Amino acid sequence: MKLVSIMILSLFIAINSFAQEKPNIVIVFLDNFGYGEPGFNGGGIIRGTETPRMDQLAKEGLRLTNFNVEVQCTPSRSTLMTGRYAIRSGNATVPVGDGIYGLLRWEITMAEMLSDEGYATGMFGKWHLGRTPGRFPTDQGFDEWYGIPNSTDESPYSSLTGFAESGVPVTYVMESKKGETPKKVKPYNLKYRPLIDRDLTDKAMKFMKKQVKAEKPFFVYLPYTATHFPTMPHPDYDGKTGNGRWADLLLQIDGYTGELLDKIDDLGVADNTIFIFTADNGPEAMDFGGTSMTAETAINGSPGPWRGSLFTGFEGALRVPFVVRWPGKIQAGKTSDEIVHAMDLFPTLANFAGGKVPNDRVIDGVDMSEFFLGNTNKSGREGFIVYMGNDIFAVKWRNWKLHFKEQNSWNGEMTTYTMPRLYNLYDDPQEKTNVLFPHTWVPKAALNQLKEHVISLKKNPPIKAGQAD
Repeated sequence: MKLVSIMILSLFIAINSFAQEKPNIVIVFLDNFGYGEPGFNGGGIIRGTETPRMDQLAKEGLRLTNFNVEVQCTPSRSTLMTGRYAIRSGNATVPVGDGIYGLLRWEITMAEMLSDEGYATGMFGKWHLGRTPGRFPTDQGFDEWYGIPNSTDESPYSSLTGFAESGVPVTYVMESKKGETPKKVKPYNLKYRPLIDRDLTDKAMKFMKKQVKAEKPFFVYLPYTATHFPTMPHPDYDGKTGNGRWADLLLQIDGYTGELLDKIDDLGVADNTIFIFTADNGPEAMDFGGTSMTAETAINGSPGPWRGSLFTGFEGALRVPFVVRWPGKIQAGKTSDEIVHAMDLFPTLANFAGGKVPNDRVIDGVDMSEFFLGNTNKSGREGFIVYMGNDIFAVKWRNWKLHFKEQNSWNGEMTTYTMPRLYNLYDDPQEKTNVLFPHTWVPKAALNQLKEHVISLKKNPPIKAGQAD
């Protein structure tokens, strides 16, 4: 009996030790944050403030100049969480109205995959993948959640004329733990709007400290709200740069990023923590003329050298800042222009964590682990399909983009071409000069992936938007 007890204890210790070898994972996921904002992508001081902590992060990790997302908030978050094109999960568009939306319970999220591997999973911030029972973060693999179910543009609602008589419910900040019904914490209004990201940062750091003490690997998903309209920096940062609210907000993001990195250092887990800094889509380009919203609370972000903002198929919507740091594993100070997509993070992190990638559904993500670790200079991805909502706008292949449809802004007119337009992204980052002729060979190479994608959709029909569980 004593021998059996010793064997059981030894097995427990071995399993526990193995769990501690799994890397912690932190994903900072900014909202509508353009490629050209951080100093490491040519922004920073030309946007009104230096960004020393972001820039230092880039020096300590791998910076990708061709990291791509979907062009709207909800699709990008779905893609990140599932490793699948958002069209497959029924989340290809930002929800409008009061119907059911979000991830079905059938979907397997990154949080569920990591939870199955013994990770403590905490989310602090904007979800935008469901606001009804069964579709909150703590129904989808997260142990803890504090944040908002939908989008930050709901924060001004209660201050707008006519809202009180509309019958539309007030938006609340919510909190829950796995297995619980989320509780309403406080109204998400203009009073709390500038304060929320401070609280998200503090809660994320508290969560990390708790898991380190428990000797448990952790996954922190931190989808900040701050860079989404309305632009309202925390009082600690408001007016700090002297260059306007956007510059103040950029400094705030830099400061909070630094605090997270310092906390990871203080906890002594930096060498075993994968830290990812990125965003959900390109910048906003809002015009609130004629409304009570002023230029001071509107964002006209920077896509850097690229054309376009969110809700377009241009590179400015697709390419966002990206850095991944894992000291001693991922080479510091390296930059690559290889194509990577947000959907690739699911299988990549699964590999790093020893997790399982579902084999009963289509996974569109490519495992980038060998590329991230520097064992190959090629990402393994040559392109992807560019969706704007449920419409295929373009196909990206190597340094080429083939556009079937275009619109210049979130509320612009959509143009459908009888003959697709082709852009060489090296020569023409603004995607303005059509070079289909004489380069008609490019569609012959680029469209194979579209053919395979369409066949895949026929074999595995997408979940319909608003589908019940």
